[in-house]
Amino acid sequence: MARLEVRDLTVRYGGHVAVDGVSLDAEAGRVTGLIGPNGAGKTTLFNVVSGLLPTQRGKIFLDGRDVTRMNPSRRARRGLARTFQRLELFSMLSVRDNVRVAVDSRRSWSRDPGTAADATEELMGRVGLTELADERVDALPTGQARLVELGRALATRPTVLLLDEPASGQDDQETRAFGGLLGEIAASGVAVVLVEHDVGLVMRACDHVYVLDFGRVIASGTPEEIRHDEAVLAAYLGTGVGVRT
Repeated sequence: MARLEVRDLTVRYGGHVAVDGVSLDAEAGRVTGLIGPNGAGKTTLFNVVSGLLPTQRGKIFLDGRDVTRMNPSRRARRGLARTFQRLELFSMLSVRDNVRVAVDSRRSWSRDPGTAADATEELMGRVGLTELADERVDALPTGQARLVELGRALATRPTVLLLDEPASGQDDQETRAFGGLLGEIAASGVAVVLVEHDVGLVMRACDHVYVLDFGRVIASGTPEEIRHDEAVLAAYLGTGVGVRT
């Protein structure tokens, strides 16, 4: 089941077309990758899907409902969550307090059972932050800080999770563990959409991959299909370096 459906999405800045007729699906229980060279339109696409930018053409559906004209907060209540390429955290608060803010935000409009404290502890354990719960976020390495942002996104209990460069700052061991975590999140019924320059992570973690270049989808398929796609190789300067694992 496609939890997120994007149909013929187009975004223009004056005479520049940043996203050009993009269509894609993200299914429940799967990790969907979105890759492409710098400036291909990946983050712009995320901004439109999450409601931060308008679209000049096209439709966005969450679990079958048209949300194209909904504001970001309404989309969040419909099940959409995201992280950002640039960390968006309360840097002087602890890991626990950062996650608790997101838990409390959801509980302000939902009827979730249990306590906010229990939900916060469960989320920190889920993303591997329990031992760092009392650390200030500005004291954490970037890779661990990104896990805090992931925990906050999960606090909204999303059905669609958009992740923009979530492995940035992680070492090889952390990245491999993160790939496993993405699989666990997807297995809970979430549609995960991953924008990531670490294409090795994308090839290991994703079930389906879309490739953007100059705002258009130039290829889509399984990681194995993408790895050998001639248009993809050309987009990465013909070297194939972008699709190594």
